[in-house]
Amino acid sequence: MRTIAVTGGIGSGKSEVCSILSSRGIPVYDSDSAAKRLYREDGSLLDSVEGVFGQSFRDLSGEPDLKKLASVVFSSPERLKVLESLVHPAVREDFRRWKAMWSARLEDMPESPDFFGGRPFCVMESAIILEKPEFLAMVDYVALVDAPLQARLKRACERDNADPSEIIRRMSAQRFDLSRADVIIRNDGSLGDLPDEVDRAFRALNSR
Repeated sequence: MRTIAVTGGIGSGKSEVCSILSSRGIPVYDSDSAAKRLYREDGSLLDSVEGVFGQSFRDLSGEPDLKKLASVVFSSPERLKVLESLVHPAVREDFRRWKAMWSARLEDMPESPDFFGGRPFCVMESAIILEKPEFLAMVDYVALVDAPLQARLKRACERDNADPSEIIRRMSAQRFDLSRADVIIRNDGSLGDLPDEVDRAFRALNSR
């Protein structure tokens, strides 16, 4: 079963694109949500993170305190790289298991116009995949969701209830090379326009 990565910057609308695909019965793996889940489910992962950084990242109830972890790690590129060396292998293995499950589940499904090329495929939603060769190697194509800066800023501020300066700071930390994507999904219209744009992009992929 082929895997299509859906990526894009803050406020671009990649989650909306994935929601459209999911509503059509296409399995979507949200890498960011998966990492947060693994902190809760895989005790050895959190143990390893705490061992490397020499402090606890659990709240009073013993649950992962991801805000505390973020405050320690995301201000330092070196610390972030160390964290990724622990978390990313766990996410990749989790994705392999997830994909194997869906491949078996959809193996005998008849062709459908909702599927890329008529045959089942799955989606990996990831904001960082273009910068991570080990994740890129796991997908067949990359669809990048793009939108004008002002539209992205407005969406992100409304979604996160955040100050524009904070969103701009987060945006400046992201870099997307559009030439590395196999197809661009333009999210510069209304939400109602997006399904047609998704269809256009996936027809373009199907003709490659």
